[in-house]
Amino acid sequence: MSRPRPGRDDSPDRLYTVTGGRTRAVSDAFDVVTLVVSESDPVPGMQSEHAAILRMCRFPTAVVEVAAGLGLPVSITRILLADLHDTGRISARHPRPSYRLPDHDILEQVLVGLRSL
Repeated sequence: MSRPRPGRDDSPDRLYTVTGGRTRAVSDAFDVVTLVVSESDPVPGMQSEHAAILRMCRFPTAVVEVAAGLGLPVSITRILLADLHDTGRISARHPRPSYRLPDHDILEQVLVGLRSL
């Protein structure tokens, strides 16, 4: 059995408290590669995880990196990000793909050519 890492507490009670009892984000706006950027600074009295996210995301940061930095599962991190997004404290965008798929007709011609071999 592995020993828990120092400072990490994944007990169900803590995760329940962090998310306010929610088990999934209302929106599917965040996948693991969505880039998140802070639109404001933390304010006094803010939930510590929310404040940590705002500090962490001063520059574009992927959701998976935010989860790793918080030491929380991605599913929990997505709920916290949705909270901040709903209040306008963060913005999110999906990275643009760096490739473009070939035209469907060209793919069809290649397939016909391969079948004739």
